Amino acid sequence: MEPADTALPSTPETEAWSGTPSQWQNLGWWIACVLVVPIPWALWRWLVTRNTRYALTDQRLKTTRGVFNRVTDDLELYRVKDTHFQQSFWQRLVGIGDIVLSTSDATTPTLVLGDIKQAESVRERIRALVERRRDAKRVRELDLGHEAL
Repeated sequence: MEPADTALPSTPETEAWSGTPSQWQNLGWWIACVLVVPIPWALWRWLVTRNTRYALTDQRLKTTRGVFNRVTDDLELYRVKDTHFQQSFWQRLVGIGDIVLSTSDATTPTLVLGDIKQAESVRERIRALVERRRDAKRVRELDLGHEAL
């Protein structure tokens, strides 16, 4: 008889251990996703902010925006009807605020200058320049709303 022909007695197989790899092996990937995915978004927001410019002269407020395409809008100061200052809790913590301009300009009825450093003093500067420009151009505001009818 050949050794291969000899049958060994069959014993039932019992499982000694069963498992899967730990998800801890993916910890590096999870951290990379949490850190890397927001990076392009944060970079884009940085670029948008970096490429937004406001230039205030004694005659107009020039707004330039755009990362790839550039858009420039001029707002004549005599068209500003009202200024408004607002500041969230987080803006107060870091010393910035929003200046909201209500205007009679057809293309820009409301202009928000967001997250401006020393926004209250900038708003007062805008207001003073608006009054000076209105006096120079002899412009007066006359609102005829539904209350006057």
